[in-house]
Amino acid sequence: MTMLRDPSAKYRPFPQVNLPDRQWPSRTITQPPRWLSTDLRDGNQSIIDPMDRAKKTRFFDLLVECGLKEIEVGFPAAGQTEFDFISWLVQSGRIPEDVTVQVLTQSREDLIKRSFESLEGAHSAIVHLYNAVSPAWRDIVFRMSKDEVRQIAITGAQLLVDEAAKRPGTRWHFEYSPETFSTAELDFSLEVCEAVMQVVGPTKEWPIILNLPATVEAATPNIYADQIEYFCRNLPNREAAVISLHTHNDRGTGVAAAELGLMAGADRVEGCLFGNGERTGNCCLVTVALNMYTQGVDPGLDFSDIDRVIETVEYCNELPVHQRHPYGGELVFTAFSGSHQDAIKKGFEAHDRQNDEFWRVPYLPIDPADLGRSYEAVIRVNSQSGKGGFAWVLQQDQGLKLPKKMQAHFSRHVQFMADDLGRELNAADIWDCFKATYYLKVDKRRFRLVDYDEGRTADGDRVFTGTIEVDGVPQRVSGRGKGLISSVLATIRENYGPDFEVLDYSEHALGSGVDARAAAYVEWSLPDGTTGWGVGVDEDVATASVRALLSAANGASDGPGTQRL
Repeated sequence: MTMLRDPSAKYRPFPQVNLPDRQWPSRTITQPPRWLSTDLRDGNQSIIDPMDRAKKTRFFDLLVECGLKEIEVGFPAAGQTEFDFISWLVQSGRIPEDVTVQVLTQSREDLIKRSFESLEGAHSAIVHLYNAVSPAWRDIVFRMSKDEVRQIAITGAQLLVDEAAKRPGTRWHFEYSPETFSTAELDFSLEVCEAVMQVVGPTKEWPIILNLPATVEAATPNIYADQIEYFCRNLPNREAAVISLHTHNDRGTGVAAAELGLMAGADRVEGCLFGNGERTGNCCLVTVALNMYTQGVDPGLDFSDIDRVIETVEYCNELPVHQRHPYGGELVFTAFSGSHQDAIKKGFEAHDRQNDEFWRVPYLPIDPADLGRSYEAVIRVNSQSGKGGFAWVLQQDQGLKLPKKMQAHFSRHVQFMADDLGRELNAADIWDCFKATYYLKVDKRRFRLVDYDEGRTADGDRVFTGTIEVDGVPQRVSGRGKGLISSVLATIRENYGPDFEVLDYSEHALGSGVDARAAAYVEWSLPDGTTGWGVGVDEDVATASVRALLSAANGASDGPGTQRL
C-alpha cells in the first residue's frame, strides 16, 4: 500500500472552532503555570521495560529537586507493582510537605477504591479520574450514548467524594479528565465537566482540576487554543476550576499547543521532563519551562544542572535524549558551520566587551552557563567549519587570540587536518596542529631560544646577546637594532641567513595577576612574496616576542612547506 494521491478521499480536515472574537492571539505568558510531572505514570507506561522501584524512586527524587510540586506517581490499579510502589512511597516519608502526589484511575468503582487505598496516610493527594467522551470512543470502543458516558463520569465523581470522606487525615484534591477532549464536541465536554462539578461541589478555595487532554493531537495548535478558550469562557463557576493541559505530540506540536493553551486561559501543564510518552510522546516540561525562561519569566523549575537531569532520565527510561532536543540535547548549543561560528564568537566577544545587561549572542537563545553547560562545546570544528571555529577553540582552550590574518593562514592547516582525518577535531587536535604549523614542537623547530640578555649601545641602539640552539647545538650570538625586534631580526639574518621581513607584530596577555603570561604574534615575508606567521608564549612579554621571531625564522627557513599550504 502506498500514500494516496488524493488523501481527502480518506481523511477529513479537522473542523474549526467558532470563536470569531478569540483573545488568546494577543496574549503573552507572563507567569508560570502549575506544573504536573507525569513521568512516573505516562512516561513509565511508554517504555518497553517499566521502571522498577529503585528507578522510580530516583526519578521521584529528581523531580522534587527540580521543583515539581505536583507529581503523578502511577496508576495503582494497573497492577501490584504499581500499587506497592505508591503505597511504599507514601509511607516512606520521602514526600516533602509541599509536594502533592497524584494517581490516575478510570471511572470504575473497584479501580477508584484501589487508588485511594494506595494513598493511605498521604498528607496531600490528587485522585485523577477519567473517561473518554469523544464520538469515536463512544461509538466504536464503548458503544454508548452521550447519557451513558456522562453517567460514568458522575458515578466516578461520587465515588471520589465518598472515598475521600472515609480518610479525613489527607488533604484530598480531585482531577477529572474528559479523555479525548481534543476530538470531542466542545459542548458535550462542558456538559460532562459541569456534571462532575455539581457532584464534587468545588469552590474557589478548593477547586477541582479539569484536565483537557489532547489525547491524540489531531489539529494545529491554534485549534487546541480555541478549544481551551471556548471551554474557559463557557464553563459555569470557572473560578472553582483549575484548567489543566495534557498535550500529546502526534503532530509534533505538543509544546506549541501547551503554550497556546496557556495563552487561552489554562492554569496548569502536565507532561514529562523530556516529553517521553506513548506514540510520539507528550509535552516536554523542560522545553516549555525554558521557553518561558528565555522570555524573562521564572518558570519555578530548576534545570541549572541539565546534564545531571538528562543522566537520570536516560538511566530510568533507558531512552536517549536526542542530541537535537531543545535545550537538553548534546548538540543544541554547538555550531559546526563557519558562518554560525563566526557570529557566535563575535557575540561572545561583544557580550564580554560591552558587559550587556541582556543576553544577545547569535544562535544561542539561552546562555548555556545557566544550564550548567560550559562554553567549550559551543563551537566544534570539522571540515565544514571556518576560521572562527578553531579560533574560538584556541581562545577557550589555550587563551590565544589570533590576529585575523593569522586565523586565515591557520585555517588552511586545520581544514587539511579535518579532511585528512575525516572526523570532528577536538581541542587537542587543533592545538597539536597549531604547534606543528608554527614550530612550537621540539621535533619541528630548527631554532630554539635558550637564554638572552638585552643591552644598549652608547648611541641608543638595542643589543641582543643570547644562546640559541640551532639544530640541537647551542650557539652564542648577538645583533643590534633600534629595538628588541630589530636586534633579534638582525641576529638571525647575520648568523643564519633567513632573509625575512616583519610585516606585523601584536601581543596580548594570557590571563591576569601573578600567573599571567604573554602571547606574541609576528607576520613575516620573504623577498619572493611568501608570507607566514610566528608565535611565542612566555611569562615575560619581551621573551614572548623573541620566541615569536624564532618561530618565524623556523617558518622562513623551512622553504615551501607546511606554512604555505
